[in-house]
Amino acid sequence: MSRALAAPAPSADVGDAFWKSDPDALLARLLSAREGLAQTDADARLTRNGPNEIGETAPRHIVVDLLHRLANPLIAILLVAAAIAGATGDLASFLIILAVVILSTLLDMVQEHRAQATAAALKRSIALHASVLRDGHPTEIPINAIVAGDVVQLCAGDLVPADGIALAANGAQVNEALLTGEPYPVEKRVGANPEASTPAEATGALFHGTSVIAGTATMLVVETSARTRFGAIAQSLAVAPAPTAFERGIHKLGMLIARLTIFLVLFVLLAHLALGRPPLQSFLFAMALAVGLTPELLPMIMTVSLARGARRMASARVVVKRLSAIHDLGEMDVLCTDKTGTLTEARITLVGHPGIDGEDDDRVAELAAINARFETGLKSPLDEALITHMTGRPQGDWTKLDERPFDFERRRVSVLAEHQGERIEIVKGAPETMLALCRQARDRSGALVTMDEALRSRLIALHDERAAQGLRLLGVAWKPAPDQDRIGDTDEDGLIFAGYCVFVDPPKASAADAVARLEAAGIRIKVISGDAGAVVEHLVANLALPVEGLLTGEEIARLDDAALAARVDSVDLFARVTPDQKVRVVRALRARGHTVGFMGDGINDAPAIHAADVGLSVDGATDVAREAADMILLAPDLGVLADGVAEGRRTYANIMKYIRMGTSSNFGNMLTMALASLVLPFLPLTAVQVLLNNLIYDLSQIGIPFDSADASDLERPRGWDMTGLVRFTAIMGPLSSLFDIATFALLLEIFHVDVATFRSAWFIESMATQILVVFIIRTARPAWTGRAHIALVVTALGGLLAALALPFLPFAPLLDFAPPSGMLLGAIALLVLAYLVISEGMKRFALRSTS
Repeated sequence: MSRALAAPAPSADVGDAFWKSDPDALLARLLSAREGLAQTDADARLTRNGPNEIGETAPRHIVVDLLHRLANPLIAILLVAAAIAGATGDLASFLIILAVVILSTLLDMVQEHRAQATAAALKRSIALHASVLRDGHPTEIPINAIVAGDVVQLCAGDLVPADGIALAANGAQVNEALLTGEPYPVEKRVGANPEASTPAEATGALFHGTSVIAGTATMLVVETSARTRFGAIAQSLAVAPAPTAFERGIHKLGMLIARLTIFLVLFVLLAHLALGRPPLQSFLFAMALAVGLTPELLPMIMTVSLARGARRMASARVVVKRLSAIHDLGEMDVLCTDKTGTLTEARITLVGHPGIDGEDDDRVAELAAINARFETGLKSPLDEALITHMTGRPQGDWTKLDERPFDFERRRVSVLAEHQGERIEIVKGAPETMLALCRQARDRSGALVTMDEALRSRLIALHDERAAQGLRLLGVAWKPAPDQDRIGDTDEDGLIFAGYCVFVDPPKASAADAVARLEAAGIRIKVISGDAGAVVEHLVANLALPVEGLLTGEEIARLDDAALAARVDSVDLFARVTPDQKVRVVRALRARGHTVGFMGDGINDAPAIHAADVGLSVDGATDVAREAADMILLAPDLGVLADGVAEGRRTYANIMKYIRMGTSSNFGNMLTMALASLVLPFLPLTAVQVLLNNLIYDLSQIGIPFDSADASDLERPRGWDMTGLVRFTAIMGPLSSLFDIATFALLLEIFHVDVATFRSAWFIESMATQILVVFIIRTARPAWTGRAHIALVVTALGGLLAALALPFLPFAPLLDFAPPSGMLLGAIALLVLAYLVISEGMKRFALRSTS
């Protein structure tokens, strides 16, 4: 771990919520002054506490990474099977199994370590230099040389290089969207915020990675490097996430196969030795059974299924970074989403400009747009919305004469402008400030009316009503200025109130339909936002989203993890939450057994994206959010996600087809082999024939990833149901064994065949039942109602033809095969047909738990 990630102690114990302290008190506790630090003192602090940079953890060594992946139970079983195949002389099986393991492992290893990429994106997104007071003089230094106690000068366009408080502010507006997710600029004021429980409420604090979009500020640095909110996010992304739903499922499957294998092998080996069979032959046969139980091509089937799913999702405008996330998306039953950019457009829009009667008045919007057009400096999102609203509309030939810019003492912007010889002063700003300055108001007819208490009360009520709906308001006023050339200190008295400009981040038109699709697919939506509760509630009400309950960040802070886990199921709205609280909500949901997706686009969302089973981001998101995500939506639209969910479920359904068929068929065959070997005077199949049976069967199933899925498979989330898999195997495996035993009786009691013919005939029957049953159990519906994909038809029938041909090939005697007669093949065909008919009837019970 790098020095920066060691979380160096600050010069004084300032606490996490440093914004609650008075600036002078913080200066004293940090042993600093408003003139900044002495250079020698700063150098000593830098040596003691380390540089102000987001460190990176050392990457895991490639050998350690490889061993970690090979420790997966399923991979370990395959490696043991490969070793056994090699030891028994089955070179083909050895090479195929080894190639499959190497390929699947390499595909995982070439995935970028997302935590390292995220840390790199974080470092690219922050400022490189800052103006710091050293020895009382402004000095440009690299940001990694900033220490706690430094005094930094900021102006419009600067990125904040550390966490701290404002010692001075002149019209400072900061874009904190990367940390809070909210698009509105935040006004920064000098002073402690003792009531602020979250950074979003701390108007006197500035945070690393945010940007100053207007005005100037002088900041006292309180926390640097990993102790900043930005650094805490980087650290959380460097921690390996908990195993995803897919990884947990694969682990469970590997353990199930391992138990079945150990049980059957020990049973056969001990029984053979007890019956006095040759030890070496018994051992080789038991090992062949172990290989026979192993689904050698499962990693390949999964990789092909997931890769095909990724291609199909790309056509649905979803880029997949982690292949296994496709399965997790299909299993997802809870989607947590930030509201900005997913439920809303992530852009400020003027949605109203009411006059004093509460109805929209074009004159209000025109005056406000003129003010915004002539305002110098960086335009705020509100100014941009005003200018955009008036684009294409006649605004006349206005000339700017003077301006008095925004500051927090006045909380307004004044512009002196002239149009056709008429000069007026236009002022816009905080509604309460504007109302206090106005003595008159203009009604819709153009007449001036007195601003009496009744009118003032009506205008305040209008403001409060709109603000309660989550809308942002500006007051607009003006007055004639025929003799003015400049705006003086007293020239803003006696203004005439025109009305309000009302702004909102509008909801997406497609959001309600997309949420309805996700809800219909069994996915519960939970909105997690840094905005106030009233704003979030108003948005979901406008979209008519089926949500209930509200938890605020302040309430979450009072809950321990167990208490939060008890609440998250019944709450769908989370407001005023911090990045670490978003992670706590995700972990609480996962602790309740949910498969959780998180969709966000800001740095503040990255830790929760990283912690979810499937992390989702959008193409226009920050680099950090995109790097932390498993999937990137090329359109910030939940409708695109709904399409991806369907594809994830289709992919999972096809993987489960192979697992169900492979596990049940292999278990049935090996059970037959184990039992038959105890009563027959010869082995029903040699070790090589067992491996050959398993190999041909696996190859015949490689068309499964291309198959379609039942509508029922797409209707709701589906997880790794080990109980259902055991049920399916317990029903369909012994069913195939019954027909194997019937085949044995047919061969020995009716046709009286020799050993080589016996093995050939049973090999054909075994392969035919295993391969053809795919067309029965590929769907829970009657087999004849759905058509399999041509790729599955070709591979399955190709495998069957290969099995039928083997006993008739010139080298068949080398494999201990002899060609069966036509009459015998006809009898076997009738048995296979009977097996398929009964399988069709039994599958409704076998699939009940997994469909």
